[in-house]
Amino acid sequence: MLTTELIKLNNLQLAGRLVSEEVMLGIHGSKRSGIGTEFEQYRHYEPGDDPKRIDWKLYARTQKHLVRESSTESNLHIRFVLDLSGSMNYQEKSVSRLHYCKILLASLAYLGYRQSDQMSLYTLQNGDLQTLVPTGKQSFQRILYSLEKAEASGQWKNNNPKFPEFQQKQKELIIIASDFLQIDDEWLKLVQSMANPRREIVIFQVLGEEEINFDLKGFYRFKDLETQQEIELQAEAIKDDFKTAALAYLKNLQEALRIPNVNLIRVTLNEPIARVITESLKKRKL
Repeated sequence: MLTTELIKLNNLQLAGRLVSEEVMLGIHGSKRSGIGTEFEQYRHYEPGDDPKRIDWKLYARTQKHLVRESSTESNLHIRFVLDLSGSMNYQEKSVSRLHYCKILLASLAYLGYRQSDQMSLYTLQNGDLQTLVPTGKQSFQRILYSLEKAEASGQWKNNNPKFPEFQQKQKELIIIASDFLQIDDEWLKLVQSMANPRREIVIFQVLGEEEINFDLKGFYRFKDLETQQEIELQAEAIKDDFKTAALAYLKNLQEALRIPNVNLIRVTLNEPIARVITESLKKRKL
């Protein structure tokens, strides 16, 4: 399902469930298809199978009798981290970066919930880390509710981002959704401070095609969504310099994040979220 269609639903819980079900149907061959541990795979119903194992909700959508394969319970802790700086309000073709990331994280939370993973949710805004949902009972529903209510504004700039919550040495998976646009190296320093051999970090860097290609003509008033500062410029006069600087930044960031157990996944706002998640799961198993 296209991201614009998901956003039109205006229901984060439904959008996340639809994406997660699409992901589950799209992955068949691996024993470890989920984000935390062995994932409940699906196969077609065969004579002798217990009818109770049929996923009737999926049947209502697909008209196929699909049976869940058994899975083991996960002891992995998944920490979701959402960037709430003002630049997350950037949008293209009625799709904002913030809404895209909300659906992305909600969908991943659904996958984690089906695996019985431990989950928690954090946000980064104005240089601080905020724990919105700690690990515990009903964390899944609380994560969906908190994502629904989250609003982006201000900056995220912290030159010494060492938060106690991310200094533990336990086995866990951290999933970050952000544009990863920085003034200095504040995002890079955050990842470096979190990295350790027992922690896997997956970064979804969400950008817009127009944001990267900068195919604009004429005079525009450009607004910094974090500082609210505005400047009027002729697009053609700055296009070449802008694209050169943007491509250099993205390349340098990719090189700097070649850290053990750190995966940078760069996506654009026009990419179907289910496909993004499916491809990211496949990469983790390579």
